[in-house]
Amino acid sequence: MIESLSPEQKRRRLIILAVVSAAYVLSFFQRFAPAGIAQDLAAAFQTSAASLGVLAATYFYVYTIMQIPTGILVDTLGPRRILLLGGMVAGGGSLLFGMAESLDAALLGRTLVGLGVSVTFIAMLKIIAVWFEEHRFATVVGLAMLVGNLGSVLAGAPLSALAQATGWRGVFVGVGILSLTLGIMAWIWVRDRPQAEGAAVPGNVTGPSDAVPSAPTFDRTVILTGLLRVVKNRATWPTVFVNSGLSGSFFAFGGLWATPFLIQGMGMSRATATAHLSLYFAGFAVGCLLVGMLSDRLRRRKPVILVSSHIYGAIWLVWLSGMALPLIATYTLFGLMGLMTASFTLSWACAKEVNPPALSGMSTSVTNMGGFLMGALLQPAVGWIMDQRWSGAMANGVRLYAPEDYRWGLLLIACAAWGGAAAAWKIKETHCRNIWKEKV
Repeated sequence: MIESLSPEQKRRRLIILAVVSAAYVLSFFQRFAPAGIAQDLAAAFQTSAASLGVLAATYFYVYTIMQIPTGILVDTLGPRRILLLGGMVAGGGSLLFGMAESLDAALLGRTLVGLGVSVTFIAMLKIIAVWFEEHRFATVVGLAMLVGNLGSVLAGAPLSALAQATGWRGVFVGVGILSLTLGIMAWIWVRDRPQAEGAAVPGNVTGPSDAVPSAPTFDRTVILTGLLRVVKNRATWPTVFVNSGLSGSFFAFGGLWATPFLIQGMGMSRATATAHLSLYFAGFAVGCLLVGMLSDRLRRRKPVILVSSHIYGAIWLVWLSGMALPLIATYTLFGLMGLMTASFTLSWACAKEVNPPALSGMSTSVTNMGGFLMGALLQPAVGWIMDQRWSGAMANGVRLYAPEDYRWGLLLIACAAWGGAAAAWKIKETHCRNIWKEKV
């Protein structure tokens, strides 16, 4: 029982959470980094909007494909092993991306980065589900995401300023080295279950009671049966669609198009635009903690998602209208948009709570897959629409797009956001407890 953990085990789970949260910081940084240096990438590789979208979306393509396999691996092999492998692969990919001299090499680097970091979030959810009390799940996830979102904040104005001062390539080489280091740290410190907590942890004296249980058996039949159980559960799918619409639009906009839209579409300077982006991510980070705490306190999931998602959708109507706004208004709306976007994080709790606890990795990964697939599709699609409307104007090797070009492209993102808000009406209220044995 989690409630019977010893003080030493409770201290150890905080160390484990700290290590995996640090890896999650890098995951978020890599996810949103193209937005902060979009202009640099366009100039370095002489690329069109559609090709730039593909470069950014490569991360999401791989991440999407890996969600279900990651859920299976987490539920069978455990978070510790895959966090080590993920750190190694992501580190190598970041080094390659930073040293890439061609678009093809950069694409390969981003692919490896996406492959490596794709394991981090599901591993973190599994660790929280195993090491923490069920009624605290959303709160702990929100806290971990608050920390993890430091990576997205760093991918805004700080990355842009550092890239201008030292060059963007050196930043990604450094991030690659850090990723390799965190993979090794995960192997040293992370334990898959409380029973394994005392084994081989530096500074611990282990005894017979600290023996590590044997690794789970990789049973293909059991895995497929569990996955089908999650997929066939009708209560799973509203969470998938909510995640697809809300997080997919967030990834597409915050992950690439926000900064170019603010610079070319709204006439802001690069510093002001990336400051908006950092505020967006900071709002999202705070929102992740607040919506989790609010939901756990109210013992409700659905009302929080409904209200937040509809406010988020309404803000998109402002950007599509093209109205001129003072800076104080745009800063406020970006911060509020980040806060409201965070409601999609409750979709993981909802998915976990309508499926068997043993399948928490698979249920959250199936739900998570929707958002990354949508982000992967939206990023190049927005660029393709903009390319169709491009007048041919260029400056310093970078294509210039009119404000109307951006609004037509961003219409796709707004539609995805409203699709997620509509799906929230179909979510099954769990009252913050697992109801899989009940009729769902």
